[in-house]
Amino acid sequence: MSFEIGDAVPAFTLTDTEGVEHMMPAPGADAPLATVVILMCNHCPFVQAWNPRLAKVAREYAPRGVRFLSINSNDATRFPADSHERMVQFARDQSWPMPYLHDESQSVARALDAQVTPHIFILDADHTLVWTGAPDDDPGDDSEEADAQWLREALESVTAGCKPAVEQRPLRGCSVKWLP
Repeated sequence: MSFEIGDAVPAFTLTDTEGVEHMMPAPGADAPLATVVILMCNHCPFVQAWNPRLAKVAREYAPRGVRFLSINSNDATRFPADSHERMVQFARDQSWPMPYLHDESQSVARALDAQVTPHIFILDADHTLVWTGAPDDDPGDDSEEADAQWLREALESVTAGCKPAVEQRPLRGCSVKWLP
């Protein structure tokens, strides 16, 4: 299955580290201007390096009407660092600024055609995919090294009511750890 620009996000409900259910698409009149879905995990060094920048982007754009959801879909039996318990610990230790959802069945990762962690998807107000890719061009841990801020550029377009001008970017990260 392929999830491409212009496709509507499949409906899903997942539970976060606090036990709260989150639905997609977001129900009701309070639907967000856009939703950023970040497929991530705890163990991947690429995710660990990008996490401070992703948290900063979430803190900056949430007040502008952008909803952020992070999702861990990795097989925790083979990668215990990605277990629900470790997700809870991560969210608390990092004061993670967005819900951290557990996709234990991997149904959401498969529906989104997730490739690596992190893999970012931006959905517009109609829950249609408008951009996907990596946050920036620096998978290291020094944000000063990033020359291109792809996620920020895409969010600037979306919050201005436009389609992102920045192209979909190549993904760098750890492979999704699929169930056998």
